[in-house]
Amino acid sequence: MIAVWELIILEPILNVLIALSQILFGQFGLAIIALTVIVRLISWPLNKRQLKATKAMQDMQPKMQELQKKYGKNQQKLQQETMKLYKEAGVNPLGCLWPMLIQLPIWIALYQSIMRALAATPENLLNLHRHLYSWEIVHQAIPLSSRFLWLDLSRPDPYFILAIIVGGTMWVQQKMTTAPSVDPKQQSTARMMTVMMPFMFGILTLMFPSGLALFWAVSNVIGIVSQHVFAGGWGYLKLSSPFQPRS
Repeated sequence: MIAVWELIILEPILNVLIALSQILFGQFGLAIIALTVIVRLISWPLNKRQLKATKAMQDMQPKMQELQKKYGKNQQKLQQETMKLYKEAGVNPLGCLWPMLIQLPIWIALYQSIMRALAATPENLLNLHRHLYSWEIVHQAIPLSSRFLWLDLSRPDPYFILAIIVGGTMWVQQKMTTAPSVDPKQQSTARMMTVMMPFMFGILTLMFPSGLALFWAVSNVIGIVSQHVFAGGWGYLKLSSPFQPRS
């Protein structure tokens, strides 16, 4: 199983990442950014489905709020009517989740690729060579430099800048896609998740190599731009803005 994982997913990503570093003037940070964009382009069909599902959920929100007001005290009836509304609109409530789960192996492979590419010891360098293709451009790039801007990509960001960027951009994405609810319990849960998830990823950014945090930050920014352009502007972030005039 491990051999299949390395052959099909890990090694292609690792070798493309190293080759990009050689093309981009030996800057491994630029290679991570470029690979993030490439991954986003390849996974565009999945992301497009996710954006369509998000847009459909936004369009359904007025009807959802009517159902919550009408059947709020009868949870069984509310669930039945909600599923009926989903079916009539042709919307899968998990449509926003599946693309993210499918891309999870890519994130794991990217993390492993970054860690292996930045081989810090002779043992790690020897292990890295076992996974390299016979491409000349790949072998020319070894050893890689871990320095990029103020970062050592093999270590966490010492100034917490990436942690703030990762947490902030994830908060924006969640606010754009999280529909408001009239149910106080659901409101409380959604509010907690909107805060906890960015906070958790911000903490992880302080623990993981900044190369992976750079990938998260760029991926989040691309996600925000895609959401704004292809799924109705700022989504629920705009709806929940304190500067929006009340009726």
